[in-house]
Amino acid sequence: MTPTPAVLFVCMGNICRSPLAEAAFRHVATKAGLAVTVDSAGTGSWHVGAPPDQRACSVARRHGIDITSYRARVVKVTDFARFTHIVALDRANLEHLLSIRPPGSRAEVSLLLDHVPGRQGQSVADPYYSPASAFDTTWRDVTAGAEGLVRKLRSRS
Repeated sequence: MTPTPAVLFVCMGNICRSPLAEAAFRHVATKAGLAVTVDSAGTGSWHVGAPPDQRACSVARRHGIDITSYRARVVKVTDFARFTHIVALDRANLEHLLSIRPPGSRAEVSLLLDHVPGRQGQSVADPYYSPASAFDTTWRDVTAGAEGLVRKLRSRS
């Protein structure tokens, strides 16, 4: 039997992209009837313990999802044993993950948009220094990535 997928989404500070990816993935997986464990983290420690950016909370809320209880944390080496899939939101974070990945780790490491046909290798743009409307673009990207990843995981079960 295939183990329950455990997915960790990783961006820089864990207050914008990765919490939105976590929320979108949780939502899509639930609708698909896929049992999963899901979390998010950042590669930097600036926001540890902080809730998501208010603009991220707003876009999630517009899609019927409350992420105000999420709290930022830093990705740890132990996450490579805890999660079956570690998904970076951009290339810089992917490189960081690959640099701390312990030898023998079986966690699959990928970019989120690798799971979207025609978007492989692309990063989800960081909306932090952009107007609130950039969070709508981020939501569309993370939702497309979540849908693609759910399809992949369902095909394996």
